[in-house]
Amino acid sequence: MARLSPHRVILRFRPKKNSGADLGETHFMGEPISLVGHYPWRRLAVGLVAVLVVSVIAAGIGSVNIPPLTVIKMLVARLPLVDFESSWPEAWDTIVWQLRLPRILLAGLVGGALAISGAAFQGLFRNPLATPSLIGVSSGAGLGATVVLVTGVPLFFHGFSLLPIAAFVGGLTAVMAAYLIARQSEELPLTSLILAGVAIAYLANAVASLLQIRSDPDLRPVLTWLLGGFISAQWKHSLYLVPYLVPSVVFVLAYSRILNVLQLDEEHAQQLGVNVERTKLVLMAAATLATAAAVSFSGLIIFVGLVAPHVVRLVWGDDHRFLLPMAALVGAAFLILADLVARTIVSPSELPVGIVTAFCGAPFFLYLLKRRRASWG
Repeated sequence: MARLSPHRVILRFRPKKNSGADLGETHFMGEPISLVGHYPWRRLAVGLVAVLVVSVIAAGIGSVNIPPLTVIKMLVARLPLVDFESSWPEAWDTIVWQLRLPRILLAGLVGGALAISGAAFQGLFRNPLATPSLIGVSSGAGLGATVVLVTGVPLFFHGFSLLPIAAFVGGLTAVMAAYLIARQSEELPLTSLILAGVAIAYLANAVASLLQIRSDPDLRPVLTWLLGGFISAQWKHSLYLVPYLVPSVVFVLAYSRILNVLQLDEEHAQQLGVNVERTKLVLMAAATLATAAAVSFSGLIIFVGLVAPHVVRLVWGDDHRFLLPMAALVGAAFLILADLVARTIVSPSELPVGIVTAFCGAPFFLYLLKRRRASWG
């Protein structure tokens, strides 16, 4: 049987007579999913503009409020071939360019990575409640960070922080362990992968808790990292993150049509020529890489990978060609706003961003559970 490229999956279904079904549609959670049609560039452009607007607003709000128009002028003034006299205090340049914009950019990248990974896992597992932490990546990253913070390992080595490296390695190691445990011959049962991931996550959490109990009484650095935040964000952190996110996002987007096909079920997808096992491996590797890289710089920020994809589903539907990139934009905007709330709501102190996302995400999660229970009847 011919294999289909992830870049081109065009299906045309023959609807039953008088069924009213559209050609090229299947259904997931009772909603139509298009397998043919034009890419929604206009909607994505609107989403990108919305993220930029949120970023400008966030850059102007804080202990020193800066008008949005002035923020735009400050950004434009740094563009090549643009030369006009600044009419704002020099301190504002420092506040915007050295304090706020680095954390806004990092929050946007992390939010987009977690959201698109969550959407990919939900499509792969055909479970609307799946999140990037389902197979142990977050717990593994937490264990890696805990080892560095409480065991006396130097935080810096030749000028490089070992904390994000340890978190990144811990997240990938946990997922690899779950993968090796769950894999059977040439197949990867998703149920076994979830169970193995849950077991690895509990084990990683237990080891991290043991290390914390036996460590120095001051656990504030550990708790701060585990709850997530961008208080120490720098421009270089975003530069370190991009090389991991770009290939991960490219692979996930390339398989967007395949994800639409997988919503039928694995057997039907195989009959249509999809290499299901390779698709599982590629999507799991790409989404895990993006998640591990993101949490290594931000700490464990929860619910972004759950909330953002479902906001897109509720408004625009389940077509993964549109769902994946739009979820990334919604996740970026959501985390930028969450970071804004975290650094202003108890000013001059600052809340961990994970607390803000939990307050937003927990009620939304309960709403999804209630909605899904209603759909089961």
